[in-house]
Amino acid sequence: MAEINIPDDLPPWIKEHISVYLEDGEAGHLWDASLGGGEGMLTTLLLTTTGRKSGKQLITPLIYRPTGDGGYCVIASKGGAPSHPAWYLNLEANSDVHLKIINEEFKAVARVAEGDERTRLWKLMVDYYAPYAGYQALTERRIPVVVIEPV
Repeated sequence: MAEINIPDDLPPWIKEHISVYLEDGEAGHLWDASLGGGEGMLTTLLLTTTGRKSGKQLITPLIYRPTGDGGYCVIASKGGAPSHPAWYLNLEANSDVHLKIINEEFKAVARVAEGDERTRLWKLMVDYYAPYAGYQALTERRIPVVVIEPV
């Protein structure tokens, strides 16, 4: 894989999380949800997308849950901001991504869940990290539910 870049605009605590995860997947896999208004330790993955403008490999940590059929679900919430997160815009431009989950790394393809699948996965994610519901209430955009499937 090409050189991975940690986006400059991330808060220091997220940059630290990425660094720990890259060095030791076991240590970085769980994230303290109280930092974002949730509760407990939650599972995270590292998503690497190709920058739609820069062409660089950009890495982002995200809360995830298995979809139940071999894929993984993440939410493009950006804390309820009016615009989509950069990583989501990147995967809209190029759905080929790279994942690190604990110490396993693999190529994957991302897509947006729709219909009944979206409803089921949104509930799964809100049940896991309740602040997502509040984020949706903060914005007029429909927060995307993203499914990432290994290739």
